[in-house]
Amino acid sequence: MSRLMISKRSVALVALMSASMAVTGCSTVSKLNPFGGKDKNKSTASQGQRISIIAFDQKVEANEGLKGADFYLPEPAVQAEWRLPGGNGEQSVEHVDAGKDFQIAWKRGFGKKSGRKFHVTAPPVASGERIYVMDGIAEVSAIDAKTGSVLWSKDLRPAAGPTRKGGFLGLIPQKNDRSGFGGGVALGPDNKLYVASGFRFVAQIDATNGNLNWTQPASTPIHGAPTVVDGRVFVVSTDNELLTFNAETGAPGWTYQALSEPARILGASTPAVSGDTVVAGFASGELVALRAANGNDLWNEALSRASRTNALSEIRDIPGRPVIYKGDVFAVSHSGVFAATDLRTGQARWTLPVTAITTPWAAGDVVYVVDKAGQVICVSRENGSIYWIQDLNNTEALSKKQKKKRAKHPILWSTPILANGRLITVSSAGEAVALNAKTGAKEKTLKIGSSVLLNPIAVGNMIYLVTDDAELVAIR
Repeated sequence: MSRLMISKRSVALVALMSASMAVTGCSTVSKLNPFGGKDKNKSTASQGQRISIIAFDQKVEANEGLKGADFYLPEPAVQAEWRLPGGNGEQSVEHVDAGKDFQIAWKRGFGKKSGRKFHVTAPPVASGERIYVMDGIAEVSAIDAKTGSVLWSKDLRPAAGPTRKGGFLGLIPQKNDRSGFGGGVALGPDNKLYVASGFRFVAQIDATNGNLNWTQPASTPIHGAPTVVDGRVFVVSTDNELLTFNAETGAPGWTYQALSEPARILGASTPAVSGDTVVAGFASGELVALRAANGNDLWNEALSRASRTNALSEIRDIPGRPVIYKGDVFAVSHSGVFAATDLRTGQARWTLPVTAITTPWAAGDVVYVVDKAGQVICVSRENGSIYWIQDLNNTEALSKKQKKKRAKHPILWSTPILANGRLITVSSAGEAVALNAKTGAKEKTLKIGSSVLLNPIAVGNMIYLVTDDAELVAIR
């Protein structure tokens, strides 16, 4: 496989493309029927002009009838813990009470940063007093939530071994050089930390001291965090397989194999669980609901569509987490489908032509999503109508040189967090922005200092985020 770099610092979102996929065309922003049809607004580059292949072939617009309209948001609440990347099993925390000053309290480096070979892909998780992080080479650390001091670290990389036979038909020598990267962490209710890794294993370690309790091998790398609910560990591998393990013993359970997909985003999805239903997104664009106890198939929805103007739409991945909120599942794909689906029946309630690599955020009457173009979109949870759109990558005021640079290295924005009436998202350019959650107006900006692509979390009065440079940043 070859790699298509989306931006220099966006290492956690590299698209792994098959060699047979030729990306030779250019595209531009235009309005396109999401269900097909001829693109009448298609444009081409003039001689000497470059148009990024990361352009988008659809445009969503705010509903004029909702301009200035109010909607309900629940009151913010302090979070005592954040055990999964999305906060809880449903990957859904409505409104947090944290980060009021929107100022950096401290920073702490914790290991190997992202680069050509290694990638930080694990959002932090937390108990009340500790933040747990993992760097690009499977070193897990516990950090004091108040001071930023490192309490313990555990290197979980496989031990280096001698040269062994491997490769095609076992005839090509292959050195065990501990090559691998990425993964994710989850904190179970038993004060055990569960780790999934690109080094092809799942492990349980003691959150108190970092002692290793068990490990289980996986046949393919795992680049996403596990979900731990009701004594089961759920995790999605790069082979589009949902794996389950017994949380206490590590014994493998049932598995589910989705459709094979040669092209995917480097970052991987984390399943959501509600009651006895687990919902997982795959690189094939499949959104699947299964019985958590035995893996029986409940429903399957395809969040994908082909585009005639954008070759990257062939990457159908759902890299963000599905979110379960008040009986609905919200998920968005790289192929340009943002959908609200009934959890019980699998029927789509509404869809929007949104291309994203982030996780939606649902709260009260609305659901927020940040698309790949840098638009923050506030959508009615009931019917999919759009209240407002804030374009964080607006280039109107930039010079031609700045626009050219931006087109070559587009800025990507993270999954947002709703905190004290402000929607906060961070960027690959090292900036955090706080928007008014009701209007979308920019209220504050904050320089982080390095690229951030992983979603922020909140515990106590702090917001925490992990940078590509393997730094934990606390925002008070």
